[in-house]
Amino acid sequence: MHIGIDGLPLTEILTGIGHYTNELARHLASENSTDTVEVVSPRPFIRTLHLDENRPANLSFIRSRTSPWNSRWWSLGLPRHLRRRSIDIFHGTNFEVPLQQVCPTVLTIHDLSMLLHPKTHEKKLVRRAQSRIPVMARAATMVITPSEAVRREVHEHLAIPLERVVAVSESARDCFQPMKEEENRAVRRKLGINEDFLLYVGTVEPRKNLRILLAAFEDCVRLHSQPLQLVLAGRKGWLVDDLLKSFQRSPVAANIILTGYLSDQELAALYSSCTAFIYPSVYEGFGLPPLEAMACGAPVIVSRIPSLVEVTGGACCSFDHNKSKELTALILELLDSEDQRRDISRAGLKHAARFSWSRCARDTRAVYEEAIERFSKRT
Repeated sequence: MHIGIDGLPLTEILTGIGHYTNELARHLASENSTDTVEVVSPRPFIRTLHLDENRPANLSFIRSRTSPWNSRWWSLGLPRHLRRRSIDIFHGTNFEVPLQQVCPTVLTIHDLSMLLHPKTHEKKLVRRAQSRIPVMARAATMVITPSEAVRREVHEHLAIPLERVVAVSESARDCFQPMKEEENRAVRRKLGINEDFLLYVGTVEPRKNLRILLAAFEDCVRLHSQPLQLVLAGRKGWLVDDLLKSFQRSPVAANIILTGYLSDQELAALYSSCTAFIYPSVYEGFGLPPLEAMACGAPVIVSRIPSLVEVTGGACCSFDHNKSKELTALILELLDSEDQRRDISRAGLKHAARFSWSRCARDTRAVYEEAIERFSKRT
C-alpha cells in the first residue's frame, strides 16, 4: 500500500496534531515493511525529522517541489502530487483532505471544539472551521476520531453515517514514563518548582477551564498546612489575557508558575514528580495529557466529561467541571493520603499501558483498507 499523509502539521514546533501525525506515520511504516509511507508538504519540515537515525526505511518526508500549483495546495497542488506519485490512500491528519477525488481519503477529526464551543476560539478560525469541517467530512471516504465521544458528535452534528466513522485511540509517546528522582529534581530546580506541586499541562486558554482550577487551588492553599505550588505548563492560547490577570491578582499568585512550552523530557520530569496532575477541561476530543501523566505515574484528576471519562477508564479521580469545591475536596484528599496517591498512580500506569501507537497504526491501516474498498465500489 502506498500511503500519503498530510505533512503540514510537521512544518512547525510539534504540538498535539503534529505528534499524532509523526507517531502515526512512523508506526504505520514500522508495522508494515511492505508499505510505502510518504508524508508530503509544500513547506519545509522541521529539522529534527531528518536527523532521526531510527526512521524506518519505508518512511519518507517529501517536500513537494516548488510549483505554481502549490499556492493552492489543497485544491490543485496536492491532487497533482497524489496523481504523480500514484498514492493508494491519502490521510488528512489535520481536518483537511483534497476535495478532488483522486484517490480514497481518510480524515481525522480530533474534536469539534470550534463548532461546539466557538466562543473559546479566535473568530476567524471558527468561521473557517464552520465552513470547511462539514465539507471535508462529507468529502472523505472514511473519518477517524480519537474517541467514541467524538465519533458520536461527528454523526450527530455533521450527519456523517456511523459506518463511515471509526474511533481509533491514540497513546502517550514512549518518552513519557516514570523518571528517576534525581532527574526530576534537576528539572524542578531549573524551573523554580518545589517538591509539592499540582500540575496542569496544555494550552493556557479558556476552554481548559483554568479559572475553576485557580479557585480550587486558592482554597487548597488556605486549607492545607504545607506549602503548595500550582504549575501550568504550556503555550498561551487565544483569549488568555483576562485569565492571566486572574492569576496575577490571585492572593496565591506567588505560588503559581507558568512555565511556557517545555520539552518532552521536562514534561516527563514534572509528570513523574507532581503531587497530582489536574485536567479540568470543559471539552476534549481525546485528552492526551492525562494519559501521558498516567504513563509517568502521576495521580490524575480530570473533569467528568465524556471523552476524558472514556480515555481514563476510571483509573483516576473525576469531578464536575463546574464545581470548584468538588475539585478542592479531591485535591485535599490526595494531599492528605500518600496511600491513595500511590493506588491511583498504580491504576493509571496499568491503564496507560493498554494504549500504544503500534495499535493505533494497525487500527488506522484497517480503516485505510475499508476506505479503498468503499472507493472502488463508488468509481
